[in-house]
Amino acid sequence: MKTRTQYRCTKCGYVSIQWFGRCPNCESWNTLEEEEVPVKEGHRSWILPEEGVTPATPVPLSQVPMEDVSRIATGIQEVDRVLGGGLVPGSFLIVSGDPGVGKSTLLLQMAGDLARQKDRRVLYVSGEESPAQVRLRAERLGVLQERVFLLAETDIRRILHAARKIQPSLVVVDSIQTVLDPDVPAAPGSVTQVRECGTALLQYAKQYQVTVIAVGHVTKEGNLAGPRTLEHMVDGVFYLEGDAVLGLRVLRAVKNRFGPTSEIGMLEMTGEGFRELPDATAYFVDLQQEQGVGVAVTSLLEGQRAFLVEIQALVTPTPFPVPQRTVTGFDPKRLAMLLAIADRYLGTELRKLDVFLQVLGGFRIQETAADLAILMALLSAYRRIPLPARTLFLGELDLSGTVRTIPGMERRLKEAQRVGFTRAYLPPMGKRLRIRGLRIRQVRSFQEVAEDVLA
Repeated sequence: MKTRTQYRCTKCGYVSIQWFGRCPNCESWNTLEEEEVPVKEGHRSWILPEEGVTPATPVPLSQVPMEDVSRIATGIQEVDRVLGGGLVPGSFLIVSGDPGVGKSTLLLQMAGDLARQKDRRVLYVSGEESPAQVRLRAERLGVLQERVFLLAETDIRRILHAARKIQPSLVVVDSIQTVLDPDVPAAPGSVTQVRECGTALLQYAKQYQVTVIAVGHVTKEGNLAGPRTLEHMVDGVFYLEGDAVLGLRVLRAVKNRFGPTSEIGMLEMTGEGFRELPDATAYFVDLQQEQGVGVAVTSLLEGQRAFLVEIQALVTPTPFPVPQRTVTGFDPKRLAMLLAIADRYLGTELRKLDVFLQVLGGFRIQETAADLAILMALLSAYRRIPLPARTLFLGELDLSGTVRTIPGMERRLKEAQRVGFTRAYLPPMGKRLRIRGLRIRQVRSFQEVAEDVLA
């Protein structure tokens, strides 16, 4: 078969016949990778019918038969929550994350839990670790099961042959960047190999109704490595996030054809594997400790789950010409906006001071509902006045300092009331909210809150 060389962008999929340092389409640097593609010989018509081609017959959408999707529980409820209730037979999923975050540990633990179910088999394909290394991890996790089959192989043909022979309920491929097709003239992990092997795994999953989960590497920017077409063809893309030092891990869905993308799963990495965190508030907020200066509590909403997080701020004079901004768990650019709001409307001089901000527990805030709490923590640290204990601050701030409404207010307040909070500041709702044991005050600006709690 004749082939030709072309260059494909790993970010946007742009194809060029020559290499560029910068992609002409998405303007990303060093993303064009070489690949070999077959050359079609002769002219071929895609419109006129060809001899030997069976015509396809479209079916009206209303006449498509309904199928009952029976999900398979993984044995880890936090993972099932993110998946939408469990694994769907015939689905092809990608689990990605930073090196060392625990992708292989999570999938091996899932494989062991799944194999405990009656008549469930799992094929675990390791392309990066030796069988002895995988066994050591399995012993540590306590998932040595007779129905978990291990295959140390990178040849996609041998992998699919073993899968058809074993007939498992789940196939785990660790990782997609190590698998190769010997018939494709490209190195493992290249755009061509990842696309071809991904297509083969997708066809196997659909044809045999077997769930396939592949581990995907990430780039230095944190994106899934390989061609963008891989993310389009799979049924779900999930990221395992967390700090290498802290034990918290968050499983987040960025694409899920069989469930929501708003849910997250919270897990804690221990020496015996992952432990579920069904009560996230108890993990992020120490309810027994006295609330000090620069400490505020807010409520976050992820999917159907509301939980409280504690925010700490420290403001000190700077010995440097340019003040420091050290932020953990929050967007530094949004912090700069909140500091500008405080300087503009309250006359503070936070712009001249070192500011340190952190979200306890290692969680990263991605919604704007914490704006009011963060600004109150900063003002508390600046004025050296502690905020009232067991007080919740909710609301998004615009550039004028107005407190804007946020979704899921009742669920957030009920979670605060459950753990013993007695007061809450929130934006105007247009109606009066009543939560037993919780004194609620609706405010229009952050200045009202500052005058009430920092006077």
